[in-house]
Amino acid sequence: MTDNYRIIFHPLAEIEYLDSVSWYEDNRTGLGIQFIREIEKKLNIIETNPYLYPIKKQMFREAVIDVFPYVIVYKIYKRKKSITIYSVFHTSRNPALKYRR
Repeated sequence: MTDNYRIIFHPLAEIEYLDSVSWYEDNRTGLGIQFIREIEKKLNIIETNPYLYPIKKQMFREAVIDVFPYVIVYKIYKRKKSITIYSVFHTSRNPALKYRR
């Protein structure tokens, strides 16, 4: 039995995520749903194996989304058994913005 961590979205990360879903769905029907599936797939991996992805900066880890140009930026809080998602970040944006919260 795996000892999963609980995933929590930072409010700004949740806004980024929902805005991205809306943008994809507005541009092509069904694409927003596909985006959700890809994000959820990666979140499930992070939840069950949070240490799989490398530390990039200041204990932030990044999981690259396979189909869309996004990374999920997160931190692990071992004592709380939680993972906070700090950004669902489009890779065309300024990389310095990934870690500002």
